[in-house]
Order: sequence, then structure tokens, then C-alpha cells
Amino acid sequence: MTEKSRPQIDPDQPIDFGYETIRAADKQDRVRSVFDSVASSYDIMNDVMSLGIHRVWKDTLIRMINPAADQHLIDLAGGTGDIASRFLKRGGGKASIVDINVEMMMAGRKRPDLSALQNLSWVAGNAEMIPFEDESAELVTIAFGLRNVTDRSRAIAEAFRVLKPNGRFYCLEFSHVQNPAMARVYDLWSSALPGFGQLIAKDSESYQYLVESILRFPPQEELAAMFAAEGFARVKYRNLTNGIAAIHCGWKLD
Repeated sequence: MTEKSRPQIDPDQPIDFGYETIRAADKQDRVRSVFDSVASSYDIMNDVMSLGIHRVWKDTLIRMINPAADQHLIDLAGGTGDIASRFLKRGGGKASIVDINVEMMMAGRKRPDLSALQNLSWVAGNAEMIPFEDESAELVTIAFGLRNVTDRSRAIAEAFRVLKPNGRFYCLEFSHVQNPAMARVYDLWSSALPGFGQLIAKDSESYQYLVESILRFPPQEELAAMFAAEGFARVKYRNLTNGIAAIHCGWKLD
């Protein structure tokens, strides 16, 4: 289904905001408010939330991509630039960060390790309506952002639209733990995160939402089916740390 033929989501449709149910029309503003609040401490809290393992997961994603100098990457919900900067440092040609949250991108632009990077652009935009032409990039990524999108299927379809033939879409996201014993430990750790959010970011409510949004996110097989439903082929996923996170990949075949 193309972008033009896809029906808009009903603005009054009930949709998840963590464990809360809200109007679809309200989710984007609620998510923006969350990330406005945590922007300045977001990178630090990523280390706390994942015990630093998010860095390993992101490096794994870049190795799977295997950047090349002739590739353009569009990184959706790219925030402070973790994925785009890794892509360029590993030999990628050009990276465009797209995010609805200007505060997050401003925090990223202050990072010393990004200031010297060439061919890096920052674009205010929504993953559900990516501000690029059809077939604009060889690669599209979204890392820890798809769960915050109002219409996830629409965002996946948009990734398909902006990819060139034989392009790839990668989604790195918190997922569902496969080992029952680890799942119990993970649940206990998750329940403590709003307290860390209050201590570090002076904001427990935003981190309560982030924890709940992880638990409400579709499991691995369901997300893979969503990729396939929007036209992606060769869809596969790789569990990381026993499913605490997962990388999904789909190809737009010529």
C-alpha cells in the first residue's frame, strides 16, 4: 500500500501511551513532551536503563549494516545522533537524522564527537510522514523510536517508500525477553527505572511511560509480520541479550 492510498488513522481511535489509553491525535504531543523533558539527560539515562549495553546493541546494528561510502542513511527518531554518528564513523557516505523533537536534536548537536562529522544533517520531521522524496536512501533505521510512533504501520510503510530498490530498513528496539528467569529479573529492574529517572532527570513520570511503552510493544514475530505487510521481503530479526532488545531487518527488493 502506498503512502497516498493508506488511510489516515482515526484521530479519535484509542491508542496506547504506556499503560494509559489516549486519543491517537494526542499521542504525538504527549511523546514530544516526554522527550522535551528528558532530552538533556537522555544519553545518561540510556546507560542507566540498559547498564550501558545499548552501546553494544547499536554497534551490532552498525556491523549488520556494514556502512559504505556510497550509502545514504535516513535515521528516524534519530534524536542525539547515536546511530547516524556510528554510521558515518564506520565509513557511511551521508546520514540524515529525522526527529519530531527539536530539543533532542539540539542536545545531539552539542555533542563534541559529532561536531567534526561531515555529511550529517538534522531534519525536523515525523516518521509517519518522512520529509524525503521516494527512493531517497539506501538505508533507513529507527532505534528505540518505533514504540513511540502513533501509527507504526504507517511509519514502516514510509520507510519502504523512501528506500531505493534493494534498500534495507532496520529497527532496533526493546523487545520481549525469551528466558523466563531473565524476564523476572528484567521486570524487577524495569520497576526501578522511574526512580532512577527522578534521581538523574528529576522526572519519574516520563521514565514510567518509557518502561510501559517497552512492555506494550509488539513481540518479535508480530513486528516481523508488520514489516512483511508493508511490502518488505527477507524479513528477519536478531534477538539481543536474550530478547531484551531485537533488531528487525527488511529489504525493499527491486
